[in-house]
Amino acid sequence: MKVGIGFNNEEDAKTSGLKIASQAVETGGIKNASFALAFCSSSVNAKELLCGIREVLGDSTPVLGGSCAGIITNSVISYENYPAGIVVIEDNDIQLQFASASGLDKDGRQTGRDLAGLFSFKDGDTLLFFYDSLKTPQGVNTPPVINSSKPLIQGMEDIIDNDVLIIGGGLVGDYNLSSSIQFTGNSVQTQNAAALLLRGDIQADWKIMHGCTPKDGLYYTITKIEGPVIYELDNRPVVEVINEMYGNEDWQKQTPVKRLAIGKNHGEKYGLDFIEENYVTRLILGILPDKSGIVLFETDFEAGEEILFMLRDTKTIIDSARTNTENIFREIKEKGKTPRWGFYIDCAGRREASSEAATDEAAEVQSVFNAGNVPLFGFYSGVEIAPFVKKTRGLDWTGVLIMFSQ
Repeated sequence: MKVGIGFNNEEDAKTSGLKIASQAVETGGIKNASFALAFCSSSVNAKELLCGIREVLGDSTPVLGGSCAGIITNSVISYENYPAGIVVIEDNDIQLQFASASGLDKDGRQTGRDLAGLFSFKDGDTLLFFYDSLKTPQGVNTPPVINSSKPLIQGMEDIIDNDVLIIGGGLVGDYNLSSSIQFTGNSVQTQNAAALLLRGDIQADWKIMHGCTPKDGLYYTITKIEGPVIYELDNRPVVEVINEMYGNEDWQKQTPVKRLAIGKNHGEKYGLDFIEENYVTRLILGILPDKSGIVLFETDFEAGEEILFMLRDTKTIIDSARTNTENIFREIKEKGKTPRWGFYIDCAGRREASSEAATDEAAEVQSVFNAGNVPLFGFYSGVEIAPFVKKTRGLDWTGVLIMFSQ
């Protein structure tokens, strides 16, 4: 397997596409590219970027990916101005399929069915997929409307009967939750889900980096919820509950809310030790204009469920990133495999500028990969998708690291 990575940050999108593709081909010694994953900020003209990439890779190489809030490589963590990046893979022994399906903003579950129906699956396949996280971007006084990952994944699982690893991410245009686009193999689309199926002499292992801890360990019951909007906890208006926590209403101006999130514990309710792998965290996008409820990034909570309030913990973010990256290297070595390249899908809220940390946690991932002399490519996402507690789930405020080995 040959792996090449390219990065650039300039306004001229076609030139940027030419440069990143050329860098990738040169650094990887690529002669006949099998596929490419490319990402760029909403500040970059995606069609022009793809045009530049095509001049280097030709028209036959599928290019998937799309919008992002920043790029991560072995040497770069970039989320300002015009970041664009690409990883190009050459491996004649890998079998590939790629496809996309539209209508995500109309019916996510049907889009999932349509997408999965375009593939022929076998046990052991890896399905790497991306989708547009937003139906509509946030307004001046209103939070964005999201495309929930839950119905999309359900639709895919309606069709897939085999043992398939489903992993990927939801795309956003930038940290301000601008609209996204997708590279769907041969074109640029919106309100799509696109996927790449990998089969053959390649193994995908993954780790989920967390970064939130329970605020106080108190459980609240959701007593009124509609879709992604929570109205009441313990029969009290949720906005009042959060106002009391902060002691003021300043948090209501944040979109998304910076430090506070909603969490669900999938482990022992009152366990003596905090086990980060047991928690799913949901980002609070903001409040409704009439202040009657809070809007989450997903729609997977239901009335009657117990939740906790979670706080972003900068130390946990850093420690989790390093420990999990070291662990995946060790585990792959124990399997007798050789790591070929890593793909890091990292929540935009975890970057240094957003997390109030002293450094980017992605730098910890970089450090371990550089010590192992293994190529690393990644992007800042809206949602991260990975198996969690025996189900494929949409995650928030996490980093999903995928290691491809042979």
